[in-house]
Amino acid sequence: MNSPVTYQAPAARPSASRPGPAGARTVQAAFAFGLAALNLRIAVASLSPVLTEVEHDEHLSSFGGGALSTVPVVCFGAFAFLAPRLTRRFGPHHLLWYALLALTGGIVLRSLPGVLALFGGTLIAGAAIAVGNVLMPQLIKHDFAGRAGLMLGCYSLALSGGAALAAGVVVPLESATGWGWRQVLALWAIPSLIAALAWLPELLVPDRRSPNRRRRELVEQGGADTAAPALRALWRDRTAWAVTLYMGLQSLGYYAILSWLPTLLQDHGMSDSQAGWMLSFSSFPGMAASFAAPWLQQRLRPAFVAPLAAALLCATGFVGLLTSPVSGAYLWMTALGLGQGLAIGLALGYIVARSPDAHHTGRLSTMAQGIGYLIACLGPLGLGLLHSTSGGWSLPVAVLLAVLVAQTVAAFGASRDRHVLASS
Repeated sequence: MNSPVTYQAPAARPSASRPGPAGARTVQAAFAFGLAALNLRIAVASLSPVLTEVEHDEHLSSFGGGALSTVPVVCFGAFAFLAPRLTRRFGPHHLLWYALLALTGGIVLRSLPGVLALFGGTLIAGAAIAVGNVLMPQLIKHDFAGRAGLMLGCYSLALSGGAALAAGVVVPLESATGWGWRQVLALWAIPSLIAALAWLPELLVPDRRSPNRRRRELVEQGGADTAAPALRALWRDRTAWAVTLYMGLQSLGYYAILSWLPTLLQDHGMSDSQAGWMLSFSSFPGMAASFAAPWLQQRLRPAFVAPLAAALLCATGFVGLLTSPVSGAYLWMTALGLGQGLAIGLALGYIVARSPDAHHTGRLSTMAQGIGYLIACLGPLGLGLLHSTSGGWSLPVAVLLAVLVAQTVAAFGASRDRHVLASS
């Protein structure tokens, strides 16, 4: 499908990989990128610890609270498909800046009184994060191609770290300040605003000019404006579908555990505070594994070993939750954190590695995260439904084990060393 305005990446140099920004600007660009990535999970993770208070103050039912928790994940999938059109219009660097500003506004709106503001702000924040999710792999491919492994590791680490930070300090902040949940949640607009300000210098770099201006210059010079591959072309590509399914299935398991792990442990006799701590604890091995994932992806051979290891670690955690969820909780949470952290790092890495250039990365990121997060929505909803109908946790956890099998099958195609849309 043709578009009157298409973003044109700077021409690649003859070397094997395009070097990133030089000198001091490399540090500044990486720092700004890391700050932006840190904010892509904070708005979601900060809500869960105070959800009971939100339900009470806003007179929400359990279904309403569940819907509020599910809105961001739905947005991650649905709004991802807007990213290519917006990227063609504004360019990826300007669009990320707009997304950070929208995220700031959404967090503030969510903290205002009223159910409409609560859901409206959550929707805006989720849409902004969805756009950021799609842009980040594309920016890694575009700006840091020579350092893609390192930046992917930092990106995965920032995602996990932001979620762990937000989930871990919201309740202590309430206790320390005496504020309510509205004021504490509103504080998270500050880091997103700081990230937007830190990203501003990236908009002043010469090759960050608006796509409209670049297109006019190309026309004046008699050059062609090369369009990015159509998203629909990827829908016929097996590698693209393998990456998409791997992203979606590992996300399904992650969000299912994020939503229901404390309840599962509480049902087996663990205290509320200890159950919440076990969820936070799992993020620490997860951060280490997600940071190491790009390195493992590049060095472990055959390539299928890394996703297989991630699946086996997750399976160990799930089986432990079935057999001795309380007595072996630290062991199971360590295994589960390592497996899920490794899986998300690999999923993001496959988006970059299976793409020959930034144009393809943007489209594959849209497909993998758009469809992937829509698949992930089934995790919290499906696990809750299975628990409600079966009256226990054996069936829900068994289904998560079955999902791991499908995830492992998808990894066969996702880990193959080939690019999307490559001829057989």
